[in-house]
Amino acid sequence: MYKTLRVMRATETEAVELSSYSLKEVAYSWFELWEESREEGRPPARWSEFTDAFIDHFFPVETKVACATEFESLKQGSLSVWEYHMKFVHLSKYAIYMLPTMEARVR
Repeated sequence: MYKTLRVMRATETEAVELSSYSLKEVAYSWFELWEESREEGRPPARWSEFTDAFIDHFFPVETKVACATEFESLKQGSLSVWEYHMKFVHLSKYAIYMLPTMEARVR
């Protein structure tokens, strides 16, 4: 979905509307409840707010913890630089507390 929204050059709020349109069954029911739970009068939801809420709801805590732990112990070892980079980027989103700034990522 993210790639499609990027190609469409959707704004942060358009991205939420467009992605919610593609949700089905349980995911769409969750979206409706989530949208109703937001305070009345608030500005439209932004993409980052939506994705955080979606991941928090559908991605088990145990899996997030496992990914963060894997990130913390990540070593290049026999991986190529490209493979290491891709694994670093993928796992780093589960350990944001370790990488609050670009400087921290570089280190």
